[in-house]
Amino acid sequence: MTSFQAARENYRARAERALAERLPRRGEAPERLREAMEYACLNGGKRFRAMLVYACGEAAGAPPDCPGCLDAPAAAVEMVHAYSLVHDDLPAMDDDDVRRGRPACHIAYDQATAILAGDALQTRAFEVLAAEPSLPPARRLRMLRALGGAAGARGMAGGQMLDIAAANGGLRGMARDEERGEMEQLARIHRAKTGALITAAAQLGALAAARAGGKSFLARVERYAECVGLAFQIADDVLDVTASVDTAGKRGGGDRRMQKTTYASALGVEEARAAAREQCRRALREAESLGDNAGFLMQLARFAVERQS
Repeated sequence: MTSFQAARENYRARAERALAERLPRRGEAPERLREAMEYACLNGGKRFRAMLVYACGEAAGAPPDCPGCLDAPAAAVEMVHAYSLVHDDLPAMDDDDVRRGRPACHIAYDQATAILAGDALQTRAFEVLAAEPSLPPARRLRMLRALGGAAGARGMAGGQMLDIAAANGGLRGMARDEERGEMEQLARIHRAKTGALITAAAQLGALAAARAGGKSFLARVERYAECVGLAFQIADDVLDVTASVDTAGKRGGGDRRMQKTTYASALGVEEARAAAREQCRRALREAESLGDNAGFLMQLARFAVERQS
């Protein structure tokens, strides 16, 4: 195991513990709802967004003797991500029945329970972040605003709406209507649907440290995360074409079934991979400016484009 793999595993295990400690306990919610929330949240996954929280926090100098400063935002980001996956998998959205190698939440339970589990995970995320006593109130407020913006109409929800509109060949029509190029419109969707939460994860990690009060440092973190987020989604476009359930944990070909324009369909697999590598190079340039603690962030940018799931 390489040092990067060991660090990833340590961050992943820490995120799992943070999530388990902050989900509702028995008796705090209807049992079926609580079980569905756990099923959606604690069923594996890369914990990529939580890793960004931890790594950006450490790069910014978050105090090591204050685990809650990073554990709470890491758990909050992963809860929002889990909620989005539960809702994305529903028949009215992407209609996927497998997630992370297991039946999707609405298959394991039912659609109504899945919708409520997603709703409850999203609201729990903000509750967890707002209630973390180790974070100063002013910093918590900035974190809540960043996470809310990433999850809402300007972020994931808006990106999903654009993604739905782009299905069945609609992207070309959208690009004409708004006088945007097809690739520009596709990048806009990716930055909102996937990139916004990845950027928020980096922001939350940096905001956990007092050093992040400087606008310059936070701006560099945001630019790094924006490039990583776009690279991550382009890699997902490629994996939808090339990966299987065994490697990716979900059915491939979903974009093709929905007739979505993606980087892979618009450019071809090899050019899409090249576009992801270019975003990675931009992220690496930003990471170099973040100081001696940014080595993991550079490795994480490479992982975003080289992963197989």
